[in-house]
Formats: sequence, C-alpha cells, structure tokens
Amino acid sequence: MLLVGNTWIGEIMVIAGIVIVVATFIAIIKQFETRLVLLLSGLLMCFIGGQLSAGTTAFVKELTNPGLVPTICTVLGFSYVMEYTKCTEHMVYFISAGLKKMTKIIIPGAVIITFLINIALPTAAGCAAAVGALLIPALIRSGVHPAMAGSAIFLGTWGSALSPGLMFNPQVAQLAGEDVMTVIASFSMQAIIGIVVAAILLNIVAIVKKEHTGYVLKDANEAEGKEFKVNYLYAIIPIIPLVLLVLGSKQVAVIPEISVPVSMLIGTAIGIIAVRPNVTEAVKKFFRGTGDGMCDVVGLMAAAACFTAGMQLIGLTNALIDGMKNSQQIAQIGAAFGPFLLAVISGSGNAAALAFNGAVTPHAADFGYGIMELGSMAQIGAGIGRSMSPVAGAGIIVAGIAGINPMEMAKRNAVPCIIATVVIMLLLL
Repeated sequence: MLLVGNTWIGEIMVIAGIVIVVATFIAIIKQFETRLVLLLSGLLMCFIGGQLSAGTTAFVKELTNPGLVPTICTVLGFSYVMEYTKCTEHMVYFISAGLKKMTKIIIPGAVIITFLINIALPTAAGCAAAVGALLIPALIRSGVHPAMAGSAIFLGTWGSALSPGLMFNPQVAQLAGEDVMTVIASFSMQAIIGIVVAAILLNIVAIVKKEHTGYVLKDANEAEGKEFKVNYLYAIIPIIPLVLLVLGSKQVAVIPEISVPVSMLIGTAIGIIAVRPNVTEAVKKFFRGTGDGMCDVVGLMAAAACFTAGMQLIGLTNALIDGMKNSQQIAQIGAAFGPFLLAVISGSGNAAALAFNGAVTPHAADFGYGIMELGSMAQIGAGIGRSMSPVAGAGIIVAGIAGINPMEMAKRNAVPCIIATVVIMLLLL
C-alpha cells in the first residue's frame, strides 16, 4: 500500500475508503448498474492505494475462476432448459397440488412450497413468476386476501440459500476449502427452522389482520383456473441434479461424489431425452442460460472482487477486521444485518454479501467463527432481506400477479423476516 508507514496518511485513506463505500451503496440503492458501480469504486480505491492493477487482476481472476464459473453457468443453463421443456411448470403444479386441501395451514404451506421450489429454481424472480402464477390465484380462490397471498409467495423466495448453484455457496466453499454440499449442510437445519418460523409468523399476521379467509373475488369468472394435467416424470426432472448432489455428498455418500456442473449436465440431458423437445432449441436455451449466468452472476462477482481488492488495498478491510476483533457481536450482527438492510433498501443484497464474504469472511477465525458459518449468514441475511423489499424484482413480479402494491407485501413480511434472521443468526453464530 502506498505510504502505508505513515499513520496519518493511512487514516486519511481509510476515511476515503469509507466515503467511497458509502457512495457505492447509495448508487446501488438508486438503481445504478451494480457491476459498473462496484468496478469503478474498486478501481478508484486501488488507484488511491497506489496499485491500480490489483483491481483489474482481481476482476480477471474471478472471471476465470474454475471453482465458480462452471457451477453458476451450468445451473443457469439447466434452469433455462427446464423452463423451455415445461418441466418447471409440471413440478410447480405437482408440488402445490395438495395445497388446496390444507385450508388450515394454507398460508404457511404456500411459503414453504415456494421455499422448496426456489431450491430447485434458484433465481428469485423466476421462482416468483412460476410459483406465483399458480399459487396466488389458488390462494385467492381459497379466501386469502390478495396482499397476503402475494406475501406468502414472496416470503419463500430465499429458498435459493440452500441451492448449490447460488453464487454465494460456491464462493464460501472455495474460501473454506470445502465442497458446496458440505457448506449447505452446515446451515441447512438453521435455514429450515428459519423458514418455518417465518411461515408461522406470517400466518399469525394473517389471522390478526383477518386476511387468512373470507376474501371473495369480485369477478366470479376468475374463480376457476384452467385444468392442468401433471406429467409426474416431467415434474421430478428439475430436482434430479439436487438429488444426485445430496446422494453423492460426504454426509450421505450413497453414490460417488458428483460435482455441481456434472449434475446439471445430467439433469439437462435427462430433461431433453424425456420430454423430446426441439433438441436444437433446447441446446440453444442451455447455452443462453450459461451466457446469462456469465453476464449476470459471474460478472457481478468479478466486479465485487475488484471492489474487495480496493477495500483491502486502501486499508479499509484491515480497519474493519480490527474493529470486529474487539467484539464477536459486531461481526455477528454485521454478517446478518448488513446485507439484510441493503437488500431491503435496494432489492438486492448480492453486492453487500459478496463484498462481506470477500473482505471479512476469510478472517472469520479472528472473530471466533468458522468461515462457512459467517459467510453463510451473510448470504442468508441478504436473501431474507430481499424477501421484504418493496423494490425487489421478485416482489414486483408477485405484486403484479396479485394486483397489489409491493409495499403491502413488505409491511406484512417485515416481522417474519426480521425475526427469522435473528433466529438463524443465534443458531448459526
């Protein structure tokens, strides 16, 4: 670092870093392009630190990261093929078929069903569209208020925290020197407890507001949905990669260990063979998905890596770590609620969680925590925070299906999301 021996200069640089970081997140909240903002901020901090090349090196290194890029790209490719072959639609109908019979627990049931489907479909917006189009009308026809119906679906859209394809899980696995399924196993029980707590609390909110039953559609013609014949083979194909990963994990070890990219390729092949769509189009969809994964996810991670490099070079990371060393509680709350709050405000906690995991999580042992636990808490906090954000893409999609204002869902999901985050934080950290 430039002039690092001069304490006064070092303090000025840290202050400059704080100003840049705050400005960065303000720009993200104001909906500026996240990748551009992170990249420029990282390069600016590297320039101030005297090594501009450190930012570009970190950026390029992440773009070619052999542990992350194949995982993320193949997951998105698989998801696109599942959408094209309609396997996603069959799975959603199949899993939600029994919901209409569970009138007593229809709201928490919808939350948990969405959560489970989001594991197989790890994009929040895609899950919200697929599940919301089916379950929201079903909930409304069952007497649930539209705002509560939308809230139930929106609340379940952080199930991707348990997905091996979510960008954070491969990131934390690489930092911890573990495989992805070991990372997921380290917090899966806490996450399940968290979603159950959140679902129960939302049901209580619905009962208190008297929105759990009694709603009558204004247009009687809307009362009946179209019939859909579920193909059970198609319905189980989207979960095949997840089943293979679980069976091959160190915790289960029923079959030889299998990587995420290989499981996704197997799932894609099975989907194409079983459904027999236009193979050329299916293959195009797969590679379109891999390309979008590179553009939307890997590109974001590369920009965040540049940002993290700038924080380290300017001295901000060390200052942050020194402050956290004085109190485990600061690290605990920072990991959970830093990404949580940014996600609520901006609709995406990805930038905060990626920055936290890049800068702070490698030093988890200094605070008395494990890398897997601290890194996982950051991404869970971001996911739950997004599930009560009025500007999140998934929320806007759900609100459109339900015909309500996204803020109505944010108000209903606030208490369940905050308490679920606290519960997971206490259990995990």
